[in-house]
Order: sequence, then C-alpha cells, then structure tokens
Amino acid sequence: MIEHVWSRARQAPGIDRVIIATDDRRILEAVEAFGGEAVMTRPDHATGTDRIAEVAEGLTCDIVINVQGDEPLLEPAMVTQVLRAVADDPRAVMGSLRTRLVDRSEYLDPNVVKVVVDRDDAALYFSRAPIPYVRESGPTDPPPHAFRHIGVYSYRRTFLPVFRSLPPTPLEQLERLEQLRALEHGYRIRVVETTYRSVGVDTPADLAHVEHLLAARSEAAPAG
Repeated sequence: MIEHVWSRARQAPGIDRVIIATDDRRILEAVEAFGGEAVMTRPDHATGTDRIAEVAEGLTCDIVINVQGDEPLLEPAMVTQVLRAVADDPRAVMGSLRTRLVDRSEYLDPNVVKVVVDRDDAALYFSRAPIPYVRESGPTDPPPHAFRHIGVYSYRRTFLPVFRSLPPTPLEQLERLEQLRALEHGYRIRVVETTYRSVGVDTPADLAHVEHLLAARSEAAPAG
C-alpha cells in the first residue's frame, strides 16, 4: 500500500521530493527495497504532524505536504490541489481537502471526519459527528453543505515547528483530531473542495472496500 501511495504522490505536478517518514525499521527497509526515500523519526510523536515537523527541520522548501500511507486511492491532482490551498492564500498556514457527502451512512459514521468551512474555504470546525446538524429533521441524509474531510495536508514549513510547540487542546483530545489544535490556537486552515474521492484505510472493512475498488480499476484499465 505504501509503495502505491508513494508512486501516486510522485506523479503530482509541482512536487520536488517524496519522503516517507517512519519510526518502524521494517517500513524503512521495505521502502528502500522498492527504491523510495525514507527517514527514521523518533518513536514518541503524538501526531503525524509532529513527525512531519521533525523531518521538515532538514528541508529548505516553502511548503510541505503530508500524505498518509493509508490513502491508496490518492489522485496526483489532489496533491497539487492541497499545495495550491496554501500557496494561493497568504493567510493560511495549513491546507487540506474536502469532498461533498452524499451517503447517509458516511454522514453518520464517526470514522468519517466531517468539516465545515466559511465563505473563503477556511475551516470552522472538524468533527466525527454529523455536521452541520439540521435542527428540524436531525441527522438523516447529508445536508447540502456537508463535507467529508480528506486527510491530506499542506503546511508552510515555518509553521511546523510552531505547531510542535503548541500544547494539545481540549477539542483535539475529545475528537482525536490533531488539526483542531491549530484551529483552537487561532491559525487558519484552508480546506478546498475537490471532486476526487479518497478512502482512508482505518478498519478491515475499509481495506476490503479499497481492494475491491482497486481491482475494479485494474479490470477497467485498457490493455496495452
């Protein structure tokens, strides 16, 4: 799965380098075996952003993108979109993606993170609960402004050490969502809409679903 995500990320326009950050030597060896670049990090990071921040200390780029290894349906264009989310907004220190929610089961699923944004695509809140909540009818079908958050991030490199220095926040700890730490401390996260859909592999059911989708793509691909 990691090799597949690595390969997809490398195809994104505007990306100069793809590095896999891990604290597991088995992953490091697997990445090196397929020709990728990996670095070992400390094992005590509380979040993925903290791990990325450690790696970014040795980089000189302006923007760093975090693609999780459990996003096998990642489209290269999504990486470019999340890059532009920060590059096009001088006020944003972080960027991410969202896609419209149309499925009721996803809207109600706590494993599916939802996001609401303002008129300029700045995140107002992320939650595992069904948001926005329709007062008149309750959480039934997703309302028009319901969005699924896609866990692909861009950061201004200079913000990463700042993020590491921020103390964990109450909402972050309640929801178990690290991006809430930045929001609670008053930083701007720009979350742009994408038409692409991605499925993070968090459960055995997710893995089976993704394997089915990848198999269907392989069968549909033209021979040649």
